[in-house]
Amino acid sequence: MTRSTRSWIAAGLCCFWPVSLLLAQQDVIEPVRPSAPVLWRPYLAPEVPPVRQNNSPRLHDLIRAGILYLSAQDAIALALENNIDLEVDRYAPVTAQWNLERAQAGGSLPGVPAGSTQAVSVANGQGVTGSQQAAGVSPTTTTAAARSSSNASIVQIGPTTPQLDPTFQEQTFFSHQSAPQANTIQSLTAVLIQDRRNYSGTLQEGFLIGGIAQVNYTNHYLNENAPTDVLNPSSAPTLGIQYQQNFLQGFGVAVNGRTIRIQKINLQTSDLNFRTQVIAAVVNVLNAYNSLLADYEDITAKKSALEAAQQLYADTKKQVDIGTLADIELTRAESQVASSQQDLVNSQTSLQQHELQLKNLISRNGIEDPQLTGARVVPLDHMAIPEKDQLPPVNELVAQALANRSDLAAEKANIQASEVSSLGTKNALLPSLVGFVDTTQSGLSGTPKTVTFVEPTGKLVETANPYFVGGLGDALGQVFRRDFPTNVGGEYFAMTLRNRQAQGDYDIDQLQLRQSQLNNAKDLKQAQVDVWNAVIGLRQARARYDAAMHNRILSQQLLDAEQKKFALGASTPYNVILQQRDLAAAQSSEVAALATYTNARVGLDQTLGATLEANHVAIDDARNGKVAQPSSLPQALPKRP
Repeated sequence: MTRSTRSWIAAGLCCFWPVSLLLAQQDVIEPVRPSAPVLWRPYLAPEVPPVRQNNSPRLHDLIRAGILYLSAQDAIALALENNIDLEVDRYAPVTAQWNLERAQAGGSLPGVPAGSTQAVSVANGQGVTGSQQAAGVSPTTTTAAARSSSNASIVQIGPTTPQLDPTFQEQTFFSHQSAPQANTIQSLTAVLIQDRRNYSGTLQEGFLIGGIAQVNYTNHYLNENAPTDVLNPSSAPTLGIQYQQNFLQGFGVAVNGRTIRIQKINLQTSDLNFRTQVIAAVVNVLNAYNSLLADYEDITAKKSALEAAQQLYADTKKQVDIGTLADIELTRAESQVASSQQDLVNSQTSLQQHELQLKNLISRNGIEDPQLTGARVVPLDHMAIPEKDQLPPVNELVAQALANRSDLAAEKANIQASEVSSLGTKNALLPSLVGFVDTTQSGLSGTPKTVTFVEPTGKLVETANPYFVGGLGDALGQVFRRDFPTNVGGEYFAMTLRNRQAQGDYDIDQLQLRQSQLNNAKDLKQAQVDVWNAVIGLRQARARYDAAMHNRILSQQLLDAEQKKFALGASTPYNVILQQRDLAAAQSSEVAALATYTNARVGLDQTLGATLEANHVAIDDARNGKVAQPSSLPQALPKRP
């Protein structure tokens, strides 16, 4: 190998490498989860691959010298890999999988709002303001800062599933507040200046039984200028554990887990719907392919008729020239040639239209691909009709259709999802009964100060309790020793008189479910009728083909006899033309009958839900958009007209 040859090969590989890399990146449509440490991995967005807009290499591999050679199996494979409608349908199962994952996290449906509010505050009894709050005296100042969020109200019918993923919230506030004091007896200052730092953290998790557990930690730091404060600065931490449980409305795994069950059913339904779409795509390709085969057969017949008309014209012209026939007979023969030419052009136009239809089904970008646009489509298969239709009894076919039809299975799954969803509207009829328990531990510590009051009886000296002297660690020790516990328990009960809204939701839900059940029963009944109609249609198509084939044979025999009579001078061109027209019509009828039978066979397989099995289509290949079976294109290609 010369150096120049190696350079050309290296350059070619460099040009091909980005293309192959792009194709490798386009192999999947599922979002790719980020690869990062587990602590912040949940907060990184998955990478969603871009849409696949290029055709598979199989398409251009089948184009040779400007001709697209197609077998029926290759046409199906190209549709599975490149059909744009099928590519759109591939996203439905992927979306259903992510909907299931979202449902497993619990919480409200998308769009249902949640709100939170946090304000800078002090603990009860901490500093001047805390003492006023503890005494039930409203302070004259407002909170220094507040944060809230809200949304428009969106109604979710039925109890809301608790948030099943643990949720951690942390908030920190800093404030510097100056408040004039109308009464200085307690603060001994005309302007009370406070520096506050509030820390809060909450860990919350819900459970499918209808309960919510929560752990709260807060710490209030206060530093103020009041000379009467014996602990200044001070820290007041609290630790609380809360649990609340629904006992009527919103109680039970069946009610709170209904959304997860529905999404699991929807995942199954999306796979069934995708299978239905794959079957429809295969049927469309087969019908278009058979139409193309019929066009080629029809063109062959039209060419044969044109050749016969041209030969008749030549023979008639000879006899007119020698004077054995009138000139009008030559005009009739010429008219037959023109009519045959028009019939051929019509058949060729129909072929071009069906070529365009088939190209659109097996390509993502259709006629935008210049190589595909200019390529003729040459089918390698031939339409054939078996000697006998080996069909089992119709009752067995009906049972097969009811068992295998993916659209009927999807309807049943939708009814099952509606039944699961109705658990929510039924449970919403109950009143609300919520039990709750709350235990909180508090602590307080700070820097001691000595305060001297001048009384008529003498000086009064106040000092901090030594137990509260210290830093944050001392206050936390009080918390974990439960020196100052607070325990709360109770219940909340609410009921709606007449309860018409919940009654209406439940009744509407049940009525819609009954409609779905009736529609499913109607579709099951229609499926039985469809099987009978498909079987009858197949039998009629066979009978029509047999009659058309017999008619074509007889027409050919009559034409042969009439041509012999014409050669002997015992017939006229007019009679030969009539026989030629009859033969052309018989040939077209035979081709149409054969195409009708082939389409009827395809329709019967679709009615039975056996299209994929009959055409050796793997649903995994359709789901991935890549057919594992290689092309069946032979090396020696047959010639087509």
